[in-house]
Amino acid sequence: MSTTPETALEPARRSAVRSLLRLWPYVRPVRARLSIAAFVAIIASCTGLVIPLVLKWMVDGPVADRDPAGVWLGALYLLLLGVAEALLFGFRRWLVARPLSHVEAEMRADLYRHLQRLPVAFHDRWASGQLLSRGTTDLMLLRMFLAFPLTFLLVNGVTIIVGVCIMLAQDWTLGLVVLGPAAPVIVMCMMFEKRYARVARLAQDQVGDLTTVVEESVLGIRIIKGFGRHRSQARAFRELSRTLRGTELGKARLLATIWAVIVSLPEVAVGAALVVGAVQVADGDLSAGTLVAFLSTALALRWPIESIGFLLAMSQEAATATERYFEVLDETPEDPAAAAAGAANGTANGAGLRFDNVRFRYPDALSGSPPLLDRIDLHIRSGESMALVGATGSGKTTLTALVPRLHEVTEGRITLDGQDITAMSREELRAMVAVAFEEPTLFSASVGENVLMGAAQDAGREDLDRALAVAQADFAHALPQGTDTQVGEQGLSLSGGQRQRLALARAVVGQPRFLVLDDPLSALDVHTEAAVEAALRQVLADTTALIVAHRPSTVLLADRVALLSGGRITAVGTHHELLRTNAEYAHLMSGHDGGEDHESHADGAGHEEDHR
Repeated sequence: MSTTPETALEPARRSAVRSLLRLWPYVRPVRARLSIAAFVAIIASCTGLVIPLVLKWMVDGPVADRDPAGVWLGALYLLLLGVAEALLFGFRRWLVARPLSHVEAEMRADLYRHLQRLPVAFHDRWASGQLLSRGTTDLMLLRMFLAFPLTFLLVNGVTIIVGVCIMLAQDWTLGLVVLGPAAPVIVMCMMFEKRYARVARLAQDQVGDLTTVVEESVLGIRIIKGFGRHRSQARAFRELSRTLRGTELGKARLLATIWAVIVSLPEVAVGAALVVGAVQVADGDLSAGTLVAFLSTALALRWPIESIGFLLAMSQEAATATERYFEVLDETPEDPAAAAAGAANGTANGAGLRFDNVRFRYPDALSGSPPLLDRIDLHIRSGESMALVGATGSGKTTLTALVPRLHEVTEGRITLDGQDITAMSREELRAMVAVAFEEPTLFSASVGENVLMGAAQDAGREDLDRALAVAQADFAHALPQGTDTQVGEQGLSLSGGQRQRLALARAVVGQPRFLVLDDPLSALDVHTEAAVEAALRQVLADTTALIVAHRPSTVLLADRVALLSGGRITAVGTHHELLRTNAEYAHLMSGHDGGEDHESHADGAGHEEDHR
């Protein structure tokens, strides 16, 4: 089971370097500290290479001359060099800690802001677990890359070059012996990089799939327990875990292979150099101190060489994390063409809410398939309430979602008081239009905070109490901490009717000019519904409203009714007029529609089957 968009599963074509270069805008503000940290690390690493030279001086000088004072002096030099190396590496860590945490925070904030601006169609395509993994695991990998591999690929490279130069200066024949494995190691690293990139990307996508399953299991725990599906969910989780485990083991095998090559070949070369050097010392062609210095330098280069394998692995993981991060950031937050067209069209005559030859087809619909909404022409006059009625799957929720631009119209335009909504900023538009959905969503916050999300920043207690009264949500005052009570994730500590009333309160608290209600009373009992309708009539008297309705009682809230059928508005009139003149409307109001329409954008996944 995979919840990753198909485009995200394909291996990236670009090189790791090209992918990682996209991080530059985030790294640029802290480049000075990172550069200083890299320079300090190079100095620290090269300080370690001075130690073999001190050893050479000690062996060929004080040790050979049996000079105790010289030996103690050499020991002091070694101690000072070791302390200096440790202090310099510690200073490097201090230099990078704060700026890299800032880079990670900025990238996470940009991702979150961008997700808020992306259209609903994007969120319908992408599993939430994939987005969560990009904002957590992937950003952690990027911070680790910037903190360690980015610096030490450079530091170790410089260290190896300096160390090789020192060894060649000591004895060029031994230097050539040690350099013998360089060519095969480079070839192996190139082969490893390509193979590891594919496996790393697969593992990160599988982590996203696993995160999705965990999140869905937590949010849907009532369904899982209610239907006794915990064993099947556990099996699905185990399957994904087993798949991820196999991928991670594949990564480990690749890393073990390259590490074995990188470790073993240089060790063999050092062993060969030791044999050759010992022979030269025995023949008097090489001093013992020179051999000690040469071998000490070679051993000092073990870590820079051996670390290449996992530094390359971390870099590849960072490159795939960068690709995954920018896959989301590269998504267009809005349709510039639609906005430009709206701005060009300017304003239209007629106050209120108007749909003018509106067509809509989901972006992922099959080419050539008929539009879900076709040539919608509807005018809701200023101050008027219009009920929208239609069979299950007719597209009522989709039509209402076009008003606040949760989806963009394919053709035609929608105007509010004569102004094309695509000519407005989304902030301006959504300040004018309030929405209440059939499936209410509450956040992990207090009752008051959830309701006041629909109000201006300066809204206060009076606005909250008024909205709760309109929605017949006075139960909030009886909660343990009143309206300061935390409702918990998704508001699941409340009943469905309570959540729906709070969502309705959120829609009316800001006294919007335009109100879009998607069957807002479906979860209420008859008596509560009557009380809410009585209070809602007062609100509707001062606003322009579009109300998706299934019950005659909800229809009666509206001044007129529009019938949506076959993707078009086929009839408009009062409730009583349509009952007399329209058989389809009379049938829908008779209650034989086959159940209430629980249409949400989740049905967008099946819109092609419903409307072909």
